[in-house]
Amino acid sequence: MAEVRLKAISKSFGPVVAVKRADVTFEEGSFTTLLGPSGCGKTTLLRMIAGLEKPTGGDIEIAGQRINDVPIHKRNLGIVFQNYALFPHKTIGQNIGFGLKYRNVPAAEARQKVTRALEIVRLPGVEDRYPSQLSGGQQQRIALARAIVVEPDVLLLDEPLSALDANLREEMRVELKNIQRQIGITTVFVTHDQSEALALSDKVVVMSAGNIEQTGAPQEVYGQPKSEFVARFLGNANILAGTVLSAGSKRAKIAVEGLGTISVLQAGLAKGSRVQLVMRAENLQLQTGKPSAKKAGSNRFSGTITAVDYQGQLSRYFLSAGPHHLEAVNTIDGTLLAEGTPVSVTINDTDIVVLDSSET
Repeated sequence: MAEVRLKAISKSFGPVVAVKRADVTFEEGSFTTLLGPSGCGKTTLLRMIAGLEKPTGGDIEIAGQRINDVPIHKRNLGIVFQNYALFPHKTIGQNIGFGLKYRNVPAAEARQKVTRALEIVRLPGVEDRYPSQLSGGQQQRIALARAIVVEPDVLLLDEPLSALDANLREEMRVELKNIQRQIGITTVFVTHDQSEALALSDKVVVMSAGNIEQTGAPQEVYGQPKSEFVARFLGNANILAGTVLSAGSKRAKIAVEGLGTISVLQAGLAKGSRVQLVMRAENLQLQTGKPSAKKAGSNRFSGTITAVDYQGQLSRYFLSAGPHHLEAVNTIDGTLLAEGTPVSVTINDTDIVVLDSSET
């Protein structure tokens, strides 16, 4: 295990800046995800750690040692790509043991290490098979076994689950986290899938256009986004513009066009300032008929359902509320609400995040 530290790392491809002075630390034994849309710089960042790309500026340290000029084969890394990159003409045992051969590990010891790696990924006894004889999920486990068999200091995973179907991705997600915990290796994982990032990570690094937008635990980046980009990229967020009417030591009142006054649990707001309110779709509770008594700290406004996206136990409702188009995700308790249904929308003040409009 080793800590990985990036200090003001930058990468340019001609006039195109792919990564802009990134500062981030991947703690020893942690599982950290680089999350963002295509072209945000996350894979470039991973490739610089791997030694596949040379930084334009800044330093990369592993276990306190600067490795900018250390070639990839001397960095002691395990790397798994999304296409598995297995040798089709070699057996599973030969594929896994490939890195051991070039480290001059004796044959008997190499066989033991291969056997142990297969046990870790829960595929014992397949050494003599070929990749074409295994399913996609099994091939992904073999690629992971090949990466960990050399006992690397750091494990780098570049969208390793993206080629799998939805059900297998969820299964492999659980397996991947269990394996990482079992071996305790510092892991850097690249994905554009927010659900993977939230489920797997100890820490999430959200990237956009070469910049690190926010770093923190999954619950932090999801529940307390620092920018409109982070709020929108993780989950279904309704973002409404408003003006601060009054602000106290704990709460503030925000005027939102068409909805009236919204109460938020937020200190330090300046009266008259423009803000944005982030309301997660799952925090908007819909009710038909006569509304129940309003609870302290809750906000209520009226809306009409314009479309319904049925998802089994959940339903995603699209609704109009004044001039706004909102989304709400509710569990289905009884009857599925239909298009055209008028509803009362409630959200607690504790579930609203306030962003300063000048910083978004």
